Amino acid sequence: MNKVLSQTLGYPRIGRRRELKRALEGFWGGKLGDGELLQAWHEVEAEGWRVQQAAGLDRIGVGDSSLYDPVLDWAIRFGAIPERHRGRTGWDLLFGMARGAGDAAALELTKWFDTNYHYLVPEIDSRWEPVPEFTDYLSTLGRAAEVLEGCAVPIVLGPVTFLRLSRTDLSIQEGLRRILPAYRELLQEIRDLRRGAWGVPEVQLHEPALVLPHSAEDRPLYEMAYGELTSLIPLQLVTYFDDLGESFSWASRLPVPSIALDFTRGDNRSLLRKHGWPKETTLSAGLIDGRSVWRFDPERTLPLAEEIRQHAPLRVSPSSSLQFVPHSVQAEAGLPDFLAGVLAFADEKLLEVTQLAAYLNGEQATSIFEAGASAWAGYRAVIPAQTDLAQRIGALNSNDFARTTDYVGRRPTQIQLPAFPTTTIGSFPQTREIRSLRRQRKEGVLGESEYQAGIDQAIRETVRAQDEIGLDVLVHGEFERTDMVEYFAERLHGFAITEHGWVQSYGSRCVRPPIIYGDIDRPAALTVREFIVAQSATSRPVKGMLTGPVTILNWSFPRADIPRREIAFQIALALRSEIRDLEVAGARLVQVDEPALREGLPLRPERRAEYLAWAVDAFRLATGGARPETQIHTHMCYGDFGDVIEAIDRMDADVISLENARSGDETLEELARFGYRRQVGPGVYDVHSPAVLSLEAAMGKLRSFHRHLPPDQIWVNPDCGLKTRDWPEVLASLRNLVAAARQVREEV
Repeated sequence: MNKVLSQTLGYPRIGRRRELKRALEGFWGGKLGDGELLQAWHEVEAEGWRVQQAAGLDRIGVGDSSLYDPVLDWAIRFGAIPERHRGRTGWDLLFGMARGAGDAAALELTKWFDTNYHYLVPEIDSRWEPVPEFTDYLSTLGRAAEVLEGCAVPIVLGPVTFLRLSRTDLSIQEGLRRILPAYRELLQEIRDLRRGAWGVPEVQLHEPALVLPHSAEDRPLYEMAYGELTSLIPLQLVTYFDDLGESFSWASRLPVPSIALDFTRGDNRSLLRKHGWPKETTLSAGLIDGRSVWRFDPERTLPLAEEIRQHAPLRVSPSSSLQFVPHSVQAEAGLPDFLAGVLAFADEKLLEVTQLAAYLNGEQATSIFEAGASAWAGYRAVIPAQTDLAQRIGALNSNDFARTTDYVGRRPTQIQLPAFPTTTIGSFPQTREIRSLRRQRKEGVLGESEYQAGIDQAIRETVRAQDEIGLDVLVHGEFERTDMVEYFAERLHGFAITEHGWVQSYGSRCVRPPIIYGDIDRPAALTVREFIVAQSATSRPVKGMLTGPVTILNWSFPRADIPRREIAFQIALALRSEIRDLEVAGARLVQVDEPALREGLPLRPERRAEYLAWAVDAFRLATGGARPETQIHTHMCYGDFGDVIEAIDRMDADVISLENARSGDETLEELARFGYRRQVGPGVYDVHSPAVLSLEAAMGKLRSFHRHLPPDQIWVNPDCGLKTRDWPEVLASLRNLVAAARQVREEV
């Protein structure tokens, strides 16, 4: 048999200590110049290449790094520049499209398939004629070639996926006709590099849109694109995040020498058995899960690898880019031994890939499998899969998942507010002073009582600011929370928190997902003390603020030995107890945020109903014990909600706030068509841009909302939390938000 090669599809791009994040924020703050930012970026990029090279990979994907977002980079390279941003160049153009500039709004931000990474949506109008500019990309490839000495493989976003991810009034077929010459030009440029001393055998074209439901109707597009492009240079077609479904039979026979598939999600294994594989095409099997922090299980993976090799010439790779996991377990000194032994972050997964390839090649590489088996045995001895909590979940009945009174009956008993009531989503700016408080507590400079006194002062000042602005419903500001999921994970049993386990969410925004390793329960109240402090500082109502069970699950790395449904229900029971304690403390409104509920929707339609059933049930389990007079809010953001409106309705939240500032009013139109009767807060203020919300823009949004929904259904709020913004822009924007609500209130 042919030698089994190892390869990568992408690597974390923020730096081991978030060096790129700090450089970006220093640049935006005027503390770093262009050259210093460029140097920081290139150093992070080169370190990633060296780590992959040291792991012994045969082929290393390069060109996926970015100062903000690779999809945005490709939009600029193909000349997809919205009219409002034309005239800018260089980083002024890049960061203007990413974050907004003056009156020119940023591109829409939305989720990258079913991950927690956000990409910027390219905008393409009917006048677009691609004007390719690949200088920056080719420069990256040149630097990579110098470091990697013959094993660098360019990563390029595929043409069909680029168009499918774009907002465009062109047909996909017409868009493809226009963009293919630009792809030909790029591949010819790479071919010319290859004819130099580069020696790279192929280019990876990433087409994750192949796993989407409409891929079958796109068959002529893929056949057209790859029939034209494959003659220029050998291509590897790369797709991930799910199986190919009904497209497997033809997609596996596209005219490319190699195809990479994900064997950790979906069921490409069964599809391979059913349809076979063309003998002339290499199959790069994603056997190492690029989105999980757990070591692979040899008992499952080795037989699967051997089976695949019976069908096709085989390569081994991660299932996707490794950007979705932290850099290295070796940086985590505080994890218990039984847990650390069964974890694998990006660097460890590189070794899993190379050693799995070595094993399949008959080389001496069994130690990693023996060590893994021993580590898993140690973990299972400490954390059994079946517990008393599982029995408790099994004993739940339908009454546990429903409010005692329906929405029509309970609304008159809830807090009464004027039309277009104003509020925020939860967090307020996390200033240098707040971060200093946390750092001093961690270093032992401040005791717990001194730390809490500082947090309480920030809460009272923030409540006072909201009072002065005139918001109708206030929040405490969440200054005690580093992150909306991590905060709860730190206080619930069953979670582990890493010290350096950062992953990129978008741009310079990084999160540190907790690791769920055991059964979850609540040893004490989580948020009640801060609620009491805030409510005691105002006569206006203050919302209790919780993160929902599905979001905590989806924004963590879940354990792999029990169903995700069971984990969600465990979290929901803990939150149910917290809502009860908030009610006792006087809360009349409680917000249970579920921004990740839509994000977790399976990509294949046939699996969506099951997910939505238990995901909504988890929310209902968390909130079902609330009193009728308690108004339950929830928040969802950055996704298309049309295909989950029935699920949103079944959640039975009294008020839902939605991202809307960068979007049109499609979601409101869909809610109106559906006949949604509960209250809705479409976002008015784009919190991911430093631009101040103007009074005119806010009023325009509210008048637009009123065209779709009656006044008694509409709340007025920002898109999301205000944590990443600065106080001056927040105060100015919220004043305009409140003023707009009052003026529109008078109009209607």
